[in-house]
Amino acid sequence: MYLEREGYRVHSVGDGEAALAAVASLHPEAIVLDIMLPKLDGLEVVRRLRADEDPVPIIMLTARDDDYDKILGLELGADDYLTKPFNPRELVARVKALLRRQERFAAQAAAQPRPVRLGNTEIDPAAREVRVAGREVPLRAQEFELLWVFVQHRGMVLSREQLLRLAWGYDYVGQTRTVDVHIAQLRKKLGESDLKIETVTGVGYKLAV
Repeated sequence: MYLEREGYRVHSVGDGEAALAAVASLHPEAIVLDIMLPKLDGLEVVRRLRADEDPVPIIMLTARDDDYDKILGLELGADDYLTKPFNPRELVARVKALLRRQERFAAQAAAQPRPVRLGNTEIDPAAREVRVAGREVPLRAQEFELLWVFVQHRGMVLSREQLLRLAWGYDYVGQTRTVDVHIAQLRKKLGESDLKIETVTGVGYKLAV
């Protein structure tokens, strides 16, 4: 309802199996996905979409206070989450920000048309590819966006709020847990890279080479 008021076309389904079928047939530009769905829950829907390498932005909704589902959803590939009850305007703002991601991708590629090499790691913003010692490291869209922000600001300490603004496009303070989980995933995938994302206690993170 709230997204429709903003001019978006919205297609709703009632269970996880229908959600997967709708994604396959409609190819949406973004998904707002409740964790508590019948047949297949939201976590399983995310897992299957990412297993098929579908890059569509996903915001998960949860009524649970337990961090486990939130962290698992992010690890499986969701871009962000909201906890019920939430302000509908916040949902609209987050959807808008994630939909602007393609615009940011195009701007980054235009500003830096050639790959950047740091140590044994090559980052190509035009192709959205990362190679460590010549081997491609597959990153999800939001993971690449976060890494590219660190590359552009290497050596600088960035707070979680700054990272949400720069990598997610949010102009307000969102769920900082989202940042922590994505950084944990990046560290795992870049384990053999000379690039190290360091924690600066009480402040944020920085990229060291």
